Order: sequence, then structure tokens, then C-alpha cells
Amino acid sequence: MAMTLPLPFAAHRILVSGQDHVAISDAIRARRADLDVRNRAPAEVTSEDLEWAECYVGFRPPRRADTMGQVRWVHSTGAGVDAWLNSPALDHSILLTRSAESFGPMIAEWTVARVFAIQQQLPSLAVAQQQREWAPRDIAPVAGTRALLLGTGDIGRAIATSLRALGCHVTGLSRSGLSDHPAFHAVRTIDALPELVTDADWIISSLPDTPTTRGIISRDVLSRCRGAGLLNAGRGAVIEEQALPEALERGWLRAAALDVFVREPLPPDSPLWNDPRVIVSPHISGLTTTAGAVAGFLECAEALARGEMPKWVVDRTRGY
Repeated sequence: MAMTLPLPFAAHRILVSGQDHVAISDAIRARRADLDVRNRAPAEVTSEDLEWAECYVGFRPPRRADTMGQVRWVHSTGAGVDAWLNSPALDHSILLTRSAESFGPMIAEWTVARVFAIQQQLPSLAVAQQQREWAPRDIAPVAGTRALLLGTGDIGRAIATSLRALGCHVTGLSRSGLSDHPAFHAVRTIDALPELVTDADWIISSLPDTPTTRGIISRDVLSRCRGAGLLNAGRGAVIEEQALPEALERGWLRAAALDVFVREPLPPDSPLWNDPRVIVSPHISGLTTTAGAVAGFLECAEALARGEMPKWVVDRTRGY
């Protein structure tokens, strides 16, 4: 069944919330003096604000909101929109758009940094240094290793470009199994994942959280790995997180670098904190910039003012 979208309309009352809400609202005012713009910290958004606003700009729904009031358009300042799609406040009469900002280059840097950290054994060398221990070991090159990338969109292509430049053999996995980007040596459909992990040195996910991706890196898939390094800069729900300690203990994985988790912040009692084979980062691999958030909002606003649907409308059936 085709997705039915709300009719395009021009919004003039804009409510901005979330991280950098002051800077984003100031930049919108500077570019569009005709818009009436309010800004609120997430905990400060009131029902009166939502009854006033026609458009809400923010990465997550307002706290404790079970309705968006008179809001007819939500613009997510991030590429991932699972927080909105999972919110009961976002009914189907509300248009949902997302940031146009490219997070690929930044997430590619995050990936390369962690691939080298794992391959060069930097975490264990740092521990040895703290203990004043001279700890020689063998270091294998990254060149010649095999990387399996889950996701071949903007982020996946940027990661593939960087890894191929390092001499990695890069295979991409996507819904269609198609990509003409030259950084991929091969592209397969996502259902080939259990087969391909057996030969992968690196398994790298940039997948969003959707009904079809949730738990796709399951315990069964992890059990087929043969000492791979697992990196996740997409969404935590893509991995069966509770299976990771077992996967590391059994040697299915030799290491993991995780920027996203099922629950964020990562709970203090998670065993992932203390495992020396795990590199934890606090969801910082691809950060929204003020300039990017404003540019994406204005691009969508200008399309709507022309009576057109923006390029960055979210397909709710796909989740992105």
C-alpha cells in the first residue's frame, strides 16, 4: 500500500528544541525574518508551545508529550528518525522530514579510527603503558582485510571509500543488493549476512532502526563470525546486544567498537563498560551541526512554501 502523505503547507510558527536549540533558532531567524521562531530546552516545552507551533524542529519528541498539539510538520535535525517513529505523539497527519546533512565523512573517520585502534591494539597498549610494562606483540596490517558494510547509502559509501583507500576488500549489504559506487568490490542483499560474516574481518553497521533491521545482527549471526571486529555507528537495536559478551568470550568477535546502544546512555551495569575488548563512545560518530540543521530545515520549508513535498520526507514504511 502506498504511503499517504499530508498535503504540503507553508509553516510560519516554528518551535525549535533539543541540543543547540538557541543557536539553531537564532540562525533560522537570521535567514528567515518572516518566520516566528521560539526555542525551548526539551524539558521546558509546554502544551501551550505545541498548541502555538505549526512546525517542531528537534531530534526527539518533547519529553512527556503524548500529543504534538497543533504541530503539522516535524523536522528531525538528525538523519535517524526512530525516536519520532516510535513516539505515540507523531500521528500520521503530521509531515515528518529529516536533516539533509551528510554524516558520511564524519562517521567514516570514526570508523577508520576504531579499525586502526583495534588492529594496532591501542587499548591494550595504553593499559601496558599505564602499568609501565614493555609489551611487544605482532601487529597485522589493515590492508588486505575484508570489510562487510551493512548499509550502502551516504554513510556506507563514505566508509567504503575510506576503507578501500586503506587496502581493504569492501563488500556492501543493502535491501536491493545494488550499488554502482566504485568503493564497493561487491554488493549483496542483506539476507546474505549470515553467509558473508564467516569470512569478514570487519562487520560495520550504519543501518537505521527499522522493523526489518532490528536485531539483524543476532546471536546466530554472531556465532558464525570467526574473530571479526564489530563496529556499530547506526542504531543499537540492529544488534542483539545481550549476545555480545558471549560473542567476545567465545571468540566469535575479537573486538567491538560501539557508538550506539539499545538504551542510551548505556546503563552503568552493562558488562560492555568493563570489557577491554570493547571501545564505547557516547553516540558521537556523526554529530549534527548547527549549519547542517538549519540548511536542512530551510530547504524543506522552501519546498513546502512552493507547494511541493520536500526531498527529505521520511518514508514511514521504510523508517528513513
